[in-house]
Amino acid sequence: MQAWRVHRNGEPGEVMRLEDVERPEPAEGQVRVLVRAANINFPDALLCRGHYQVRPPLPFTPGVEICGETEDGRRVITTAALPHGGLGEYALADAAGLLPAPAALDDAEAAAMHIGYQTGWFGLHRRAHLEKGETLLVHAAAGGVGSAAVQLGKAAGATVIGVVGGPAKAEVARELGCDVVIDRHTDDIIAAVKEATGGRGADVVYDPVGGDAYAKSAKCVAFEGRIVIVGFTSGEIPAPALNHAMVKNYSILGLHWGLYAAKDPAAIPRCHQRLTELAAQGVVKPLVSERVPLKGAADAVQRVADGATTGRVVVIPEGDS
Repeated sequence: MQAWRVHRNGEPGEVMRLEDVERPEPAEGQVRVLVRAANINFPDALLCRGHYQVRPPLPFTPGVEICGETEDGRRVITTAALPHGGLGEYALADAAGLLPAPAALDDAEAAAMHIGYQTGWFGLHRRAHLEKGETLLVHAAAGGVGSAAVQLGKAAGATVIGVVGGPAKAEVARELGCDVVIDRHTDDIIAAVKEATGGRGADVVYDPVGGDAYAKSAKCVAFEGRIVIVGFTSGEIPAPALNHAMVKNYSILGLHWGLYAAKDPAAIPRCHQRLTELAAQGVVKPLVSERVPLKGAADAVQRVADGATTGRVVVIPEGDS
């Protein structure tokens, strides 16, 4: 079979190589999955760079999120078991982590329905307790993680303010359902949020960016607001001023979705059931902006790393062998 492999750490476009390899053999508790679609996530780029919290042994195949078919014919979504990731024709996965792919979604959409939407659900509902009528501020609202949070926020009955970079991404954010769109290149984020909320600020902030996005969030979060930290795509990890959080009376919440598999595994299928229901109702649907063949995966991972994409970029291995 063919699979992309990383033999040394570096930029995805430089270190990913498409190779002919043997099909991976599952270990105890694992299954081999035919990859029908692999959604590219920012952690795939971090894995290539060697900057992710998990560092698989070299060489490894990136691709942490897939829709696939088990050998007994089940259509599933799952996170791949590294080092045998989803950017190949077959991947490995933990049998306990398999979830039924939502029937309302095609393979590419289903592949993008797992990590980003689970992260959004846990972040908004379990950590921040977002309520109907509150205001949700989403950074990188046109991206993969942000677009999921926008849809989930609207589904919860929140007013959603989306922050994006550039007019093209602003249009995507509007199509996703953002009530207010702020272009960070031309708009004053703090002033725009306060104007949109009558001076109150955002009740919940969803931040996958870090850096300057966090600093500005702290200046426009509401009394008893909650800032949910889900990542640092800017490459800059902020150092929160805890005295500021105390004086303004807001909360800073961390969200690492992967921990739930170890700490509260039963919560993941419960969340998946709710997401499946929302997908069946047409309330949420992953924004798949590109479907690329396996041979285009390295370039796609690099573009996601560079922040040059909107929505989700999904690799479709079928037909590339």
